[in-house]
Formats: sequence, C-alpha cells, structure tokens
Amino acid sequence: MSASSLVAEAVWKAIESTGSVTDDQLSILHFLFGKNLERATRIVDQRGVKRVLGEPSGRSIFQVVGESRRKEEYFCFAEHYCACYSFFYDIVNRGEQLCCKHQLAARLAASLGACVEVKVSDEQLAVLLSKL
Repeated sequence: MSASSLVAEAVWKAIESTGSVTDDQLSILHFLFGKNLERATRIVDQRGVKRVLGEPSGRSIFQVVGESRRKEEYFCFAEHYCACYSFFYDIVNRGEQLCCKHQLAARLAASLGACVEVKVSDEQLAVLLSKL
C-alpha cells in the first residue's frame, strides 16, 4: 500500500470515529485527492450517496449520483471499484488517481453517516451486482 493510501486510510478512520470532519482532515484529503474530493463533497452535500444494503446478509454496495446533467448513478465499492468511466481511464489505465469522485463520495458519506440507506433482499442485491 502506498504512503498516500496509508495517510488517507488514517484520516478516514479518524473521521469515522468522530462522525465529523475537521478542516485539517479536509486539507489532507484535498492534498491527496484534489478536485475529486471537491466534487465528492458536492455529491455528499446533495445527498447523492445511497448505501444499498442486502438483508439478511448485511452485504452492501454504494450507488452514487454523477454530476452530469443526466444524473447517472454508478455502483461502487468505496475502496476497490467504481463502474464509472473515470475509474477505468484515470485509475486503472493511467494510474493518475487513487480513486474516483464516486468512491470518495461513498467513503465520505459512510464515514459521516450521511448515506441514504436502502434495504433490499439479498436476491435483489445479487441482481444489481450481476449487472456490473
């Protein structure tokens, strides 16, 4: 794991432990993620992060609204994957970013308890995941 990822992980854990974010923490995250963090905070402020929770297993995936006029929604796992174009172009292909704005929005909303919770059956969650 890179030093940047370790620093980010420490900041996320601190935010989760208090349920709030300080200016210093935002500065560190902005240094690491740049404009993607700014975009992610707008998504969180607009309540654009849903956590789709399967029952009874408790498995979950995030559904995050994009910023385009079409308001697409992207499924993502905050730490590992996003279905958006930017994830594959900037992160997987070019290696220029640590994660996309949707992953950041999901992580920030989860850390702050700002996700819209949507409960579905495990079968419905499996159908959503099969579309990835």
